[in-house]
Amino acid sequence: MNPYLAPGLVVVLLLTVAIGAYGLRFARTTSDFLVASRSVSPSWNAAAISGEYLSAASFLGVAGLVLRYGVDVLWYPVGFAAGYLALLLFVAAPLRRSGAFTLPDFCQVRLGSTGLRRLATGFVLFIGCLYLLPQLQGAGLTFATLTGESYIWGALVVGVVVTGNVAFGGMRAITFVQAFQYWLKLTALAVPMVFLILQWQSDGRPAVTPPQGAVFHSATTVTVQQDAVLDGTVEVQAGETLRYAAGAAVPTVSTVDAEFGDAWLLPGQDGLFTTYSLILATFLGTMGLPHVLVRFYTNPDGASARRTTLVVLAMVGLFYFLPTLYGVLGRIYTPQLLMTGNTDAVVLLLPEAALGGGHLGRLLGALVTAGALAAFLSTSSGLLTSVAGVIFTDVLRPGRNGSIRDFRIATVLAAVVPTGLALFVSDMDVSRVVGLAFAVAASSFCPLLVLGIWWRGLTAAGAIAGLVVGGGAAVASVLVTVLGPTLHVRIAEFVEQPAAWTVPLAFLVMVGVSLVTGRRVPSDVGATMLRLHAPESLRS
Repeated sequence: MNPYLAPGLVVVLLLTVAIGAYGLRFARTTSDFLVASRSVSPSWNAAAISGEYLSAASFLGVAGLVLRYGVDVLWYPVGFAAGYLALLLFVAAPLRRSGAFTLPDFCQVRLGSTGLRRLATGFVLFIGCLYLLPQLQGAGLTFATLTGESYIWGALVVGVVVTGNVAFGGMRAITFVQAFQYWLKLTALAVPMVFLILQWQSDGRPAVTPPQGAVFHSATTVTVQQDAVLDGTVEVQAGETLRYAAGAAVPTVSTVDAEFGDAWLLPGQDGLFTTYSLILATFLGTMGLPHVLVRFYTNPDGASARRTTLVVLAMVGLFYFLPTLYGVLGRIYTPQLLMTGNTDAVVLLLPEAALGGGHLGRLLGALVTAGALAAFLSTSSGLLTSVAGVIFTDVLRPGRNGSIRDFRIATVLAAVVPTGLALFVSDMDVSRVVGLAFAVAASSFCPLLVLGIWWRGLTAAGAIAGLVVGGGAAVASVLVTVLGPTLHVRIAEFVEQPAAWTVPLAFLVMVGVSLVTGRRVPSDVGATMLRLHAPESLRS
């Protein structure tokens, strides 16, 4: 075991708790706990948003997908980053000017419907839990991969630390924590990558997809995870140990879906429908993620929200370049992951695999592991804060009349379900599950926000119908994908990547029902639209 691993993880945990304790000094009111009293500067907020947005799917999952599928999945990092462009253009400033604390609050401000507010609360809880689950699962995966111990402990440690930080410091405390963790994550990927590229140069720049097929860079031992067939002919049993010499060909495994040869380099292997659906989900889903949107309520005004979004776009785009490189180099130095299917671990294993088991490889391995822990902590903190805020304002104490103690109870309640589920789910593909959360967000809150902000004719009935039909269809697709049986290829394509049909469906239903119920447009729509779009200086 890497001797630097435990000290590195302990340092990250202690720094997280210490920074959270420092932020606690400034958290005295429920407004501090919910939106940091709307006083966070654009630079601090941008770092905090980037810290919470770059999740386990970004830190581990993107590299794992590139390792496994190649060019075809580059839409994930592109869409994750480009989503902030849509957020900048359509949502950031008006949402801040609304004066809302949460997404259900915005529904109440814009359309004055209690029924819509309750429905929005349900979607926030579902998206928050769906997104939080892979963060805890990623923590368990990291712990099990690097220590050989039970997956459960990693998920529990992150769940407990995050719950404590949010419960005692709220939004005010986690703003400092998430800003620190963005820079830690960027450093944890950038510094090892410099050494990895130098090692690749020193090794003679081996090809990522050599003409003779993928080969093992060094002597490698692989433990078979489940009964399978190698290269279509050789049967192997779970638990069996296979040894390969340096230069030996990497066999294909019947139980692991991966691309090899030219297919890894060519886009379009999944078909146009899947590609366009993924683009829609990631590009439009960002503006519907509750933990991202709640951070814009912490800016002082709409102009600050726009500046924050612009800085986030640059910070996130810079980060996403790095996991892609880890996935590419993983084809050379960790091809055994293509046999086990544990491709999400490529970032954690690559430094030692490429640089050897000496002090440098182990130090850099400990650094990327510390960055992975920061990814789990920062995103989980943001998700838990947004879900706890909704439970506090719409379940425990409608109208924000509760105390700080009520917010802490809401935090514990928000953490129980995803943490409990994470203990029993260890084999999910992290980025795939997060992609489903984006699809639900894109099919529910994206149409609601875009139409609610930019179209006077939206009615509460139209919004409810669109959420139920479009958002409900996306939720059903998620449940079938995660819990249902294996589907026929044609049907699976529509269910596993539903955004291409659920997003247009949600928009069409919202517009159609609103036109039919046009007489129910709120009487104060003019004043509300002025509030959303007029700069604060004109209204003061």
